[in-house]
Amino acid sequence: MRKVFHCLLAAAAAALMFAFPVWATADPGQFVKNVTGQLADIARTKSGPSRDAAVREVLRNNFDLAHMARVALGSHWAEASEPMRARFLVALEAAEARAYGERLTKLAASDVTIDKVDARPNGVSMVKAVLTQANGQTTRIEWEVHDNGRGARIADLKVAGVSMSQIKRSEFNLYIQSNGGQVEPLVKELEARAVR
Repeated sequence: MRKVFHCLLAAAAAALMFAFPVWATADPGQFVKNVTGQLADIARTKSGPSRDAAVREVLRNNFDLAHMARVALGSHWAEASEPMRARFLVALEAAEARAYGERLTKLAASDVTIDKVDARPNGVSMVKAVLTQANGQTTRIEWEVHDNGRGARIADLKVAGVSMSQIKRSEFNLYIQSNGGQVEPLVKELEARAVR
């Protein structure tokens, strides 16, 4: 009876490991490694709309999209209405899934090596990694991982020291300023990018 109980317990534990999303992993370095592994697998096995949908699911489950949206809009976030914020978040997710999907071919033939994890007391970890492409070229990447009690989420990415959130913020701010200071034209542009 004890053996049966232990077998059932082991089977339940194994099932739970596969049932939880990647963020269930406590180690931020392993979390990043798992996310990049998922994306590389998508790049190798999917294309077109199914690839974009799979990338969108990875983004939704493993990235702090709400935080990224607030950072990207900057002061315009506070000025936007709740419906506009919600629409912006959906458009940003779709546009980023499409953009990531197009860039995934590099990741499929690359290896990500975690160099160091710097844990901070506020639930933020900086995961420093090296992306090595098949041709031997390397790129330093730093993943900012937040864990605010809901599980780990990627909040920003620095490629060769440059923050992707700050690039988006500059791009979006310029677009908003050149369109009368309104967020809606940016949302329409992101919606259009998602279907191009």
